Amino acid sequence: MSGSDGGDGADAPVFKSTVREGVCRLARPETRWLSTGHGGGESRGDAAHLVSVPEGWADVDIPAYVRERLDAAGFAPSGPALLTGVPMRHARRARLGPVEAVVTAGVSNPAALPVDSSGASGGGDGPEGSDPANAPADDTRGDRHHAGTVNVVVGTTRSLAPGALPNLVAVAAEAKAATLLARVGVPGTTSDAVVVGCDPDGETAAFSGSATPVGSAARVCVRDAVSAALSARYAEEPPPASVDAAEYGVVSDERARVERVGSAEGSEG
Repeated sequence: MSGSDGGDGADAPVFKSTVREGVCRLARPETRWLSTGHGGGESRGDAAHLVSVPEGWADVDIPAYVRERLDAAGFAPSGPALLTGVPMRHARRARLGPVEAVVTAGVSNPAALPVDSSGASGGGDGPEGSDPANAPADDTRGDRHHAGTVNVVVGTTRSLAPGALPNLVAVAAEAKAATLLARVGVPGTTSDAVVVGCDPDGETAAFSGSATPVGSAARVCVRDAVSAALSARYAEEPPPASVDAAEYGVVSDERARVERVGSAEGSEG
C-alpha cells in the first residue's frame, strides 16, 4: 500500500496511501469527508487515517491519542481517523472506476442479529450455532474498545450531491454487512465504522445508490476489500465460528413491538 500515488485516470488510485508506525494515511487534497467514527460528522481535509491500537489499549482521550500517533508517524492531523486492533499489514484496498475502498477487518467482537426467516419479528437462531441465551443484548463483552472492528474508507473522484455523500455510508455499510454475513456469519462487530469521501472538484454525481456508477462500484470495492482484509487477518488462524466462540461480542435477540403504521392512539387516516 505504501507510497502509491493518486491521480485522475480511470485506473489511478483515489488515495495516495502511506503506512508508518501503525498508521495508514489515505491522502487526497481538499476532500469532503463524512465519518461515523469517534468525533465524526462532516469535514474537509487532505487525508483520512486508519490507526492500529495495541493489545489492551484503553485510552479514553481518543483525540489526544490520535494526535500523538499521527505526530509519531510524521502525519499532519487532517480529516477523520478510525481506530482498530488490526495491524495495518492486514489492510487491503480495492478500486473500480471512480471509487476506491480501503478496509481493515477483525471480528473478535461480532455483533449478531438473529432473523426469523418465517417473517415473524425477532427470534431465530444465532449465526453458526451461537446461543443467544449465553450472549444477551446487554452482554458487557462488547465494551472493549476496538477489539476487532471492521473499518471501511470509501473515496470517489466524483463530487457528490449533499444527499449522495451520506447515502454512500449506507451503501458501504450494506456491502460490508452482506460480505461479513457470507464470510463469517454476522453482519458486523460492536465497533465498526465507515468513512466516505469525495472530490469537490470532480464530475458531479447527484446520486450514489446501488444502481448508480458510484454506488455500484462502491459495493464491489467494499465487498472485495472486506473479503481480502479478512483473508489477510485470518490467514493463520480462523475467525470465531460463533458469537459464543468469540472473545467479545453481542447478540441482539430481543423483540420489538411491531404495529401497523397509523395504529397508534391519536393518529389519523
